[in-house]
Amino acid sequence: MSQYNIHMVKAHLSELIQRAMMGEEIIIAKDNKPIARITAFNPVTNQRKVGLAKGMIKLSKDFDEPLDDFEDYK
Repeated sequence: MSQYNIHMVKAHLSELIQRAMMGEEIIIAKDNKPIARITAFNPVTNQRKVGLAKGMIKLSKDFDEPLDDFEDYK
């Protein structure tokens, strides 16, 4: 973890971003007080897996038949 003041960050932003991409954590400070952090962005990618619920859902043979309660709406 390295800390740099805003003035230095303005002058060397691309270099600091490269260092963050390699895993280093960069702290940006104003008047030697930390105010921000630069880290590499690692998006979370959750791949859906087909068939995870297979066999968990049971449907009756007449699941798509009209309900008796809706006889008035026919």
